[in-house]
Amino acid sequence: MRASCLLLPLFLILASTAVHARGVYQEPEAFLQDSFADGVPEPGMLWVTRSIRPTVENILGHKPNALRIRYWRKDARTVWILEEIGKEKPITTGIVVNNGRIERVKVLVFRESRGWEVRHAFFTDQFKDAAIDKEQQLNKSIDGISGATLSVRALRKLARLALYFDQHINSEP
Repeated sequence: MRASCLLLPLFLILASTAVHARGVYQEPEAFLQDSFADGVPEPGMLWVTRSIRPTVENILGHKPNALRIRYWRKDARTVWILEEIGKEKPITTGIVVNNGRIERVKVLVFRESRGWEVRHAFFTDQFKDAAIDKEQQLNKSIDGISGATLSVRALRKLARLALYFDQHINSEP
């Protein structure tokens, strides 16, 4: 009896942590409004064509889930709302790229039971001012989080992908 009385509060604490980990931290529309103070521009569409598909697959480590990627651009600033699987479920992330460098990363929707720590600024702020090199690798180190390895990996991929997409659309005639 005594052991069950001690285990019940522990179970409730652990269960509430898992429930709070999942959720919508910011709606994508609100992220867009925050990213463009003068009003959200009309979205553009990037097609994942044969010419860029191998690089996209290399960055993701798998085939992309979509052939059309929506983005928003005003001057040298682009905003990407992208998704990648952490362990089992997609993590929706907003990424602002300005002049080829990451300005802001924000986890918008987190659906996993673990790894939710990637939503905090102590982690996402590491991406500020990151760019990619010729091999589409980030030019700065991003520290991991113990217990959130797959979520960290997903956000690194999305950051690289947003930078690559930004580079691609800005190099088009």
